[in-house]
Amino acid sequence: MANPTQQSSLKVYLRLLRYVVPYWGLFTISLVGFLIFASTQPMLGYMLKFFVDGLSNPDAGLFAGVPWVLEHAPGLAQLKLLQAVPLLIVMIALWQGLGSFLGNYYLAKVSMGLVQDLRVELFNNLLTLPNRYFDNHNSGHLISRITYNVTMVTGAATDAIKVVVREGMTVIFLFATLLWMNWKLTLVMVAILPIIGLMVTSTSKKFRKQSKKIQTSMGDVTHVTSESIQGYRVVRSFGGEDYEKQRFLGASEENKLKQLKMVKTNAVYTPSLQLVIYSAMAVLMFLVLWLRGDSSAGDLVAYITLAGLLPKPIRQLSEVSSTIQKGVAGAESIFEQLDEEPEVDHGTQERERVSGRLEVKELSFSYPGSEKLVLNNISFVAEPGQMVALVGRSGSGKSTLANLIPRFYHHEQGQILLDGLDVEDYTLRNLRRHIALVTQHVTLFNDSVRNNIAYGDLVGAPLEAVKRAAEDAYAAEFIENMVDGYDTLVGENGVLLSGGQRQRLAIARALLKDAPLLILDEATSALDTESERHIQAALDQVMKGRTTLVIAHRLSTIEKADLILVMDRGEIVERGTHADLLVRNGYYARLHSTQFEDAVTDNSIEQDT
Repeated sequence: MANPTQQSSLKVYLRLLRYVVPYWGLFTISLVGFLIFASTQPMLGYMLKFFVDGLSNPDAGLFAGVPWVLEHAPGLAQLKLLQAVPLLIVMIALWQGLGSFLGNYYLAKVSMGLVQDLRVELFNNLLTLPNRYFDNHNSGHLISRITYNVTMVTGAATDAIKVVVREGMTVIFLFATLLWMNWKLTLVMVAILPIIGLMVTSTSKKFRKQSKKIQTSMGDVTHVTSESIQGYRVVRSFGGEDYEKQRFLGASEENKLKQLKMVKTNAVYTPSLQLVIYSAMAVLMFLVLWLRGDSSAGDLVAYITLAGLLPKPIRQLSEVSSTIQKGVAGAESIFEQLDEEPEVDHGTQERERVSGRLEVKELSFSYPGSEKLVLNNISFVAEPGQMVALVGRSGSGKSTLANLIPRFYHHEQGQILLDGLDVEDYTLRNLRRHIALVTQHVTLFNDSVRNNIAYGDLVGAPLEAVKRAAEDAYAAEFIENMVDGYDTLVGENGVLLSGGQRQRLAIARALLKDAPLLILDEATSALDTESERHIQAALDQVMKGRTTLVIAHRLSTIEKADLILVMDRGEIVERGTHADLLVRNGYYARLHSTQFEDAVTDNSIEQDT
């Protein structure tokens, strides 16, 4: 009975081969090519028979021993070995060349199509995965899966099949010819097949384990690299170059050692297999010399030559095991991602436009796999056009609440109602269309200013609308001073812009979306005081007719809020307007006095300098 690992290997491999199905036409052409190539091997061996026989009698006819040709094609029967052997060698070479071209070129088309299909499917799948997947997997391993693992997989799906078909057919053709020439001698060789099978099976398991480790270590290399590139400012400002060099060297060294381990397994395995095959050849040659019978010298040379051609394709067939195991290990990690559940979307309702009334009822939430409540029994109502502010120290649950409204995470207890309908009942796409979100961590793409503002559903928005949004976000001034204005490239994640400029572009993007519900999660934290004043004026304008949820550390941004919710350890500890809360002289008043003192200190420092 096959063990579970072999069964799962076969299952994974068969699933992988399903990706070849759309290319079956091209694949068939390549298989025909490899069949043509394989058929030429015995032909070349046979040429030696004619050549050796021709040395002793060059005028002998090529088909002297074939009565059918003598009877039905007397012209062809007159063809002498002297003329035939060179002519046939050239013809065989042409035939082999045709087979090689058809096999390799069309298989490469299948292979590249497969790489693209898998990469596209993996990338598209990434866009559907829930937030928690990205929380639990580092970006380096996800990137490595799309770049490195896919190439390993296609090697198993196409290159391995190429070797199996080409070398497999070569072995079959050679074996059939040897049986036809001398079946007794050939059966001696069959005795070594069980030994070869045993060696292949035991080594396959090693290859698969080692390949998995190589792919993981390759992910570590990518991860360290991407972290160092993304955080290059921190690396340089804190003198982390030596630390990062050591970290990369460690990951790279680990990868090298694992690669070498696999090479070592292969290097020991191939000669061992060759020793078994050549030992059988030695026995065979002894038997040929001992039992030569009435065979001509040409027959014996051809037989030994054909038998001598067998070890190479058998060795290549055995080596294909490592390619397949690498591919199976890569395919496992790919299918593991593809089998991940996408974002939960059981919603069926879609609304063209909502008024923006937001009601949160008895909402409690803890992150998947954790018992600790991040939010505990939260309830409030934001009427259309109202501004509700969430304040509190870091870790009080403000951003978690903001993430639950567009369903970045799935809540189990309580309700979040948008226009009286639970957010769970909206389709995800429709729900998010009604919400504009601006966070502290601005994401910009390496594209023009215009394309960064008019992004996603907003692509194709008229330039006038983009300019209006930029003006409302007080971004127009710095954009128009840029070399190419709205067509200026902002660099990776807006690296060519200041923090405040990036923030204003993000706000312009939210304004262009014109959603009824606006969530500002620390949106003004990266702004200087003057920019903040501008933004504050813009937000006053923008918030008319929109429900706005503002999360802020700086209390100056939320003094005009219709309702301020003070949060601590996941609970609302105070609620009311700015004036009410100051009079109450509680948690909010203490926060306010602390920040007021800081502001006075900052101002005096500015005046002194």
